[in-house]
Amino acid sequence: MDVLAGELAISRATLYRAVGSRDGLLGEVFWTIAQFLITEAAGRTTSAGPDRVIDISRTFAQRLERAEQLRRFMATEPEAAARILFTAAAEVKHRSIEAQARIFRDSGIEGDPDDLRRRAALYVRTLEGVLYGPLLGSGPIAFESAEPALRALLDG
Repeated sequence: MDVLAGELAISRATLYRAVGSRDGLLGEVFWTIAQFLITEAAGRTTSAGPDRVIDISRTFAQRLERAEQLRRFMATEPEAAARILFTAAAEVKHRSIEAQARIFRDSGIEGDPDDLRRRAALYVRTLEGVLYGPLLGSGPIAFESAEPALRALLDG
């Protein structure tokens, strides 16, 4: 935060008033990157229905795996990464669930809005095991291993 405040030529107090907290700022950064990767992944698939959802998730996972800065951050600051990615504090969790529900709807997955949101929450939690397995203490999990569970959530 000191370096960022200096780069912006503002005081730390002004920076904290603007962003709230370091976790909040990092959450915004992570979410901005995630939105870009989701949009990119959605634009690469020609599938429809459950296959489209799986294709977007697979491409997103592949792109995120290559994000060296994120991997480095998770390795050097695992507690902060967990707070930002998995708790309500930085809103990444809620935004991820809402984005997944939109992907469901855009892919033709139908259902009661509350049911779709619950399924999206379970889908996101399952996908997090693939994306952040080492951070969650489960070690690396291949996308192919989680795919049957992800597909099951798409069938309603």
